[in-house]
Amino acid sequence: MASSALVGVAPAPKQPIETNSYPRPPEGIFEVQLALAHLGISPGSLDGVSGPKTRLALMAFQQRESLPVTGEPDASTKKRLLLATPPITNYTVRAEDLTRLQPVGKTWLEKSEQNRLDYETILELVAEKAQSHPNLIQRLNPAIDWTNMVAGTSVTIPSVERPPVRGKAAFARIHLESRTLQVFDENTNLVAHFPCSIAAFAEKRPSGELHVAVMAPNPNYTFDPENFPESAEARELNRRLIVPPGPNNPVGTVWIGLDKPGYGIHGTPRPEQVGRAESHGCFRLANWNAEYFSQLAWVGMPVYVDP
Repeated sequence: MASSALVGVAPAPKQPIETNSYPRPPEGIFEVQLALAHLGISPGSLDGVSGPKTRLALMAFQQRESLPVTGEPDASTKKRLLLATPPITNYTVRAEDLTRLQPVGKTWLEKSEQNRLDYETILELVAEKAQSHPNLIQRLNPAIDWTNMVAGTSVTIPSVERPPVRGKAAFARIHLESRTLQVFDENTNLVAHFPCSIAAFAEKRPSGELHVAVMAPNPNYTFDPENFPESAEARELNRRLIVPPGPNNPVGTVWIGLDKPGYGIHGTPRPEQVGRAESHGCFRLANWNAEYFSQLAWVGMPVYVDP
């Protein structure tokens, strides 16, 4: 997962002072991101910073709502993009949260020898629960010592929720150029939008019509050294390893295999890096987005990969 170092690129979102003024238009980029996430249109990790993933999410919303597609949170967009509930809530750290923390091995062999690849820090755990960048969680909680956490500590986090899943989607479409995965119903209405990572090399990127072949929650991962020719460790091992499940597993908390051998849509231990061209061929989503997508997908569902 990402380092917990504070980058200070945006101030902490302001605590709302109103009590009965919902729904209302969002104020500031953080609230825009949150309102989009509430609709199933993910801007990636919530961070309060206007970047490419937020602009793509805004464009998806604007297109869905037949608004001018600007990628900017203009007045007409904010008027349609409403917050139904206060943007900030609290999470109480539990004893079981702390007991599951453990270091993650640095090598493939070390990872394979662990029982589970769980969270390493309480900041990582809380940030993932809140679908947020660790830096945002730190900015919301400037007085908390994240290296000395005790059960019962109240942590301020974004109030994240998703639309209820009312049925399975009809198909998904991956756009390689924008590095997004979008989900549609049988009437081609947008159901969900996620940033995704794609293969680092163009020849590894599939195209055309694929289909969901298998769905595996909480998967393990088979490390095959043939897939990592750049790794000195892989060349020395020269054998496959089974890496245990967990949020820090290389494919995260969900594996959705496609009918092209070796390819799938899955989670990641590094949600802040989603949206890049860096994978070996698969499509990476943040764990929370992979889990939501798995509720919409079904074995046999078409997945179209566009340039």
